[in-house]
Amino acid sequence: MIFFCGDTHGRFEHVIRAVRQHRPDAIVLLGDIQAPKPLDEVLAEILDLTEVWYIHGNHDTDSFYDYTHLFESKLADRNLHGRVVEIAGKRIAGLGGIFRGQIWMPPAHPNYPSQAHYLAHCGQSNYWRGGLPRKHRSTIFYTDYQKLGLEQADILVTHEAPSCHPYGFHALDQLAHKLGVQKTFHGHQHDCIDYRGHDLRLGFQAYGVTLRGITDENGNIIDAGILPD
Repeated sequence: MIFFCGDTHGRFEHVIRAVRQHRPDAIVLLGDIQAPKPLDEVLAEILDLTEVWYIHGNHDTDSFYDYTHLFESKLADRNLHGRVVEIAGKRIAGLGGIFRGQIWMPPAHPNYPSQAHYLAHCGQSNYWRGGLPRKHRSTIFYTDYQKLGLEQADILVTHEAPSCHPYGFHALDQLAHKLGVQKTFHGHQHDCIDYRGHDLRLGFQAYGVTLRGITDENGNIIDAGILPD
């Protein structure tokens, strides 16, 4: 069984508790993780109990520490962004980050299709560590999206939501179709809307996982988390 964990925003007690109680085969963090210290240290007590995977969210590049505690932790290789990995018998595709108008805001055409294209135009004074500005390391680039769509998967995990959410994107519906997935899970919006009325139109089952919530691969809520006001 795989658990999908909504935006933790620096709090992990509920994740550790759920793993200890239910012993899932794997957990997938859906972005906005903001670990207060390296992620492998934060989750050290459950690393022998389950596999830990993740995608990043927009807030995971807010600060130097948000970035390094995730992308430079000993779990850095567990980032699912831009690839498909078989986890507990399921092929899971990941697309971390968010759409930003400066780069690409679907359905508009991208202003900068690739990271290389943006770097060629943004000026070296805007580089961070010799590459993309830290903020845009959580921006979705069209070439990453396009490359992922060439794969096949059972489940797609994203930080942004598909079109069934009021603030979602049809581009993610299209990605799900290209991948051939049966289910998608997303974070970011901090809510858990019942999308069942959209299943026929979408062609897949979609699930939003609320702020610090946990949902299993069948859509069952393990921890309702903190719902928005």
